[in-house]
Amino acid sequence: MDLFKNALAAAAFSPEKMKKVNLFDTARMFCDVYGLNPGQEQTAHAHAGSDKVYFVLDGIGKFRVGKEAREVGTGEAVLAPAGASHGVRNPGPARLTLLVFMAPKPA
Repeated sequence: MDLFKNALAAAAFSPEKMKKVNLFDTARMFCDVYGLNPGQEQTAHAHAGSDKVYFVLDGIGKFRVGKEAREVGTGEAVLAPAGASHGVRNPGPARLTLLVFMAPKPA
C-alpha cells in the first residue's frame, strides 16, 4: 500500500455525477476524494455505525447534517455522526473537492 498520496492531485470530476476516488482503504476505515462539479450533489443518506468527516480541500459546498445546513469552504471540516442523515451539494460556480474519511468502515 502506498502510504503517501496527494489528495488534490487524485481528484477527478465527471460531467454526469459526483466522482469518488479512493485514497486509502483498510479493514477499519476508508479515505476518499470527492469531486463535484457545480450543481452536483451527494444525496442525503446515513451510516448506522460509522462516523464521517468531510474536509473541504477546494471550493464551497452546502452541507446538511440532520436538520442543520451550512455553506462550508476551503480548509473547513464537517462531522456527520453515525446515524445522522447527511449530504453535500455544490452550489457553484466553481468545482468542489472534498477529502472524506469514514470509520469504522461499513460492512
